[in-house]
Amino acid sequence: MSEIRNNWSREEILDIYQQPLMELLYRAASIHREYHDPNTVQVSTLLSIKTGGCPEDCGYCPQAARYHTDIEGNDLMSVSQVKAQALRAREAGSSRVCMGAAWRNVKDGPEFDQVLEMVRTINKLDMEVCCTLGMITENQAKRLAEAGLYAYNHNLDTSEDYYKDVISTRAFEDRLETIDNVRKTNVTVCSGGIIGMGESLEDRAGMLVALSTLSPQPESVPINALVAVPGTPMEEMEPVSIWSMVRMVATTRIVMPQTQVRLSAGRTQMSREGQALCFFAGANSIFAGDKLLTTPNPDVNEDMEMFRELGLNPQAPFLKKEQPKTVEASESELQPLGEKPRWTRPGHTIPRNEAARN
Repeated sequence: MSEIRNNWSREEILDIYQQPLMELLYRAASIHREYHDPNTVQVSTLLSIKTGGCPEDCGYCPQAARYHTDIEGNDLMSVSQVKAQALRAREAGSSRVCMGAAWRNVKDGPEFDQVLEMVRTINKLDMEVCCTLGMITENQAKRLAEAGLYAYNHNLDTSEDYYKDVISTRAFEDRLETIDNVRKTNVTVCSGGIIGMGESLEDRAGMLVALSTLSPQPESVPINALVAVPGTPMEEMEPVSIWSMVRMVATTRIVMPQTQVRLSAGRTQMSREGQALCFFAGANSIFAGDKLLTTPNPDVNEDMEMFRELGLNPQAPFLKKEQPKTVEASESELQPLGEKPRWTRPGHTIPRNEAARN
């Protein structure tokens, strides 16, 4: 088996990314077959349980309250609404539900208690449950684990060097601290990033350095292509090429062999042939449904037709790790601590982001 390394350098990763495409594909596909079934791809459903009104200034995100986008915000969904959506997703072939809330960080209280109940409910449907709720403390991570959470998503977004050109309201270190808090539980880590935000190839390699040098490496790494949404600071960005996506997927597979590489946002801009190349290069997960939080996504029936054409099978839940046990709220030994952590606010401004507010 290929060696799992936690000491990749930026130069090594750049060399991998820039090698002739046929050599890159052959190497990535070979490593992929060592660790994964090349004909199995997980289908996940991403559900926005609380949309819009986010106080952050992420330059790519239409949910930031400060930008003028057409996103309609909504309050936190009810547990019954989430259960109904999860059942539909399971019927359509999804084995995982990822719930996203437009929060800067989790706050103890009724809304977090409601999210914990959503986690319990979906886990009881024998589906993997993932949450992306912003920064969390160790105690909050433990409460999510106790409820039956399978994975927590907290993307690094880009390299540490380029991060300050994308977001000014939180620091790169906050991302790493949240991942560290999740690692203190039995919850798996999902962390990746976005390409096409104006970053350099060195930044793409830098993001993979940050992810691959985590020990253990994340169990899941989403690779997103920027969807340039009108009203956001990055609305004028040109779509990333399919060749860049294929190279990024292949490089991710090589430096993180065991990881589930998730082909995420931007699939509406990719042909089936392009997506097939990504699967060959090592992607083994997609998000199904008409939206990824707020941006367009291919129809699930189109995805199932693509699976039939390519001879792909949906991955069963809990294939990589056993199903967590759910502890009911009435039996919980963990209590909310009413924490008010001082997550970083770097204080600098990003001219592109400030211009989009006017």
